[in-house]
Amino acid sequence: MQVKIYHNPGCGTSRNVLAALREAGYEPQVIEYLKNPPDRATLKDLLRRMGKSVREILRKRGTPYEELGLENPALSDDEIFAAIERHPILVERPIVSMGDKAALCRPAETLKDLIARSKT
Repeated sequence: MQVKIYHNPGCGTSRNVLAALREAGYEPQVIEYLKNPPDRATLKDLLRRMGKSVREILRKRGTPYEELGLENPALSDDEIFAAIERHPILVERPIVSMGDKAALCRPAETLKDLIARSKT
């Protein structure tokens, strides 16, 4: 099974999830998403596999979220994706992809559920 983590090495939660993956016996492909952000199609696929909307993965703290007015409910998904393309820091992390499942592993304990679901 292919395992990927969209990772920010500067984030403690992301480092903890990466360590937990390795402790569970997985050697994931590590994608530093700030250096190599996922394109829109990849992000849409991850969202579909997570069962989340693009708004649900927006990071507010330490980002230009407020400055860009992303709390505005009138903004379309396309406008939010465009903002993410310009500012990848807007994506909450870490996102882990395991086979046909994916999850935003924040809090880190979410990883346990993802591992269990990916085995079924």
